[in-house]
Amino acid sequence: MAVGGGDSSGSSGEDPNPRLYATNPSPAAATDQPAEEGTENGVSSIETIAHKIQESLSLNKRHRFWETQPVGQFKDLGDSSLPEGPIEPPTLLSEVKKEPYNLPALYEWTTCDIDEDATAAEVYNLLTNNYVEDDENMFRFNYSKEFLRWALRPPGYFKSWHIGVRVKASKKLVGFITGVPARIRVRQDVVRMAEVNFLCVHKKLRSKRLAPVLIKEVTRRIHLEDIWQAAYTAGVVLPTPIATCQYWHRSLNPKKLIDVGFSRLGARMTMSRTIRLYKLPASPVTPGFRKMELRDIPAVTRLLREDLSRFVVAPDLDELDVEHWLLPREAVVDSFLVESPETHEITDFCSFYTLPSSILNNSNYSTLKAAYSYYNVATKTSLLQLMNDALTVAKQKEYDVFNALDVMENESFLKELKFGPGDGMLHYYLYNYRLRNGMKPSELGLVLL
Repeated sequence: MAVGGGDSSGSSGEDPNPRLYATNPSPAAATDQPAEEGTENGVSSIETIAHKIQESLSLNKRHRFWETQPVGQFKDLGDSSLPEGPIEPPTLLSEVKKEPYNLPALYEWTTCDIDEDATAAEVYNLLTNNYVEDDENMFRFNYSKEFLRWALRPPGYFKSWHIGVRVKASKKLVGFITGVPARIRVRQDVVRMAEVNFLCVHKKLRSKRLAPVLIKEVTRRIHLEDIWQAAYTAGVVLPTPIATCQYWHRSLNPKKLIDVGFSRLGARMTMSRTIRLYKLPASPVTPGFRKMELRDIPAVTRLLREDLSRFVVAPDLDELDVEHWLLPREAVVDSFLVESPETHEITDFCSFYTLPSSILNNSNYSTLKAAYSYYNVATKTSLLQLMNDALTVAKQKEYDVFNALDVMENESFLKELKFGPGDGMLHYYLYNYRLRNGMKPSELGLVLL
């Protein structure tokens, strides 16, 4: 199972490890004005993207590594003779390699116990200084220790899947990759998978080819648990995305966003007009809108399971999953619901997680506080109103920007609620599982951190 944001084949003519550490898109945004009616917000079909890429690459630059892996191949797109489902059958567990892969002589493997404060601080520092940046090097994701513990310890997690590389002499942590277990439904089949994330190599060591070894090692450890499929995302096109999505950004603190270069003033716009444009109500307007509590888990689980059943690919969540992923945690994940004042029925649900970015090289600001839309279900309240309430509480909590992918039904509210399209795409992939055709973002019910 190979996963990440770049071609780990060592193809000639390319950066040997282009953004392989980047399993999320650039944190940067676009013009600080909402998309006008008629703005092109769709993306090319997967087939079109694939053909363009294959045409533009000479033979010696193609994804030689990925073309040897059990992943959907560009050449097979639209081939109706190929069955959907696992590409390769599981091998016997006795045949899975028992020993870790070899590292260069100066380095050694370590299992990162994220419960230990010292280790959590090491992982935090590695990611904070070396993980995803925008193309202009103005912003870098800044995962908190609390966020990492949430992301890496879902029900049934394996500590052995939290993998680090240390320098033998100094014990400094210089590489990292993780997997967590998940049940993901693809059409009618619920499949045990790993979600692979946080692939990061120290900037000074990217010529050492550590990333491919990290990928192979997490694959080996996942296989040892008799799991043979995985889901992952990347900001670059590899063979072959099951869906290509776009981030949209809604300004909550437009003056700060413009001051730090995250966005810019729209044409013929003044700062005061821009601030007025993005003004939100003082409080949510939906009667019965409140924070989710522990007692709400069964009702929220029912709502989510019913809603997610409509999508081609979506998580299969039970009450333990909902408790872990969606019960509010300060500065990590926020969840709100609508409880009917009359019947006390839970009818609607919205959530967002917190992922700030460090602001680089700015004397006035150090952190951009960003909310990311997570899972939302609207049955009695319109999704438009529900998400406006979500924006309102995010503004109350002093977030600077609210981000959303155009997955699920999100496209229906983006323009109306003054989101603007970002400049990065996020590609979703499945390992060792074939879908004959790519999906529209609206057919995807999965949000990966």
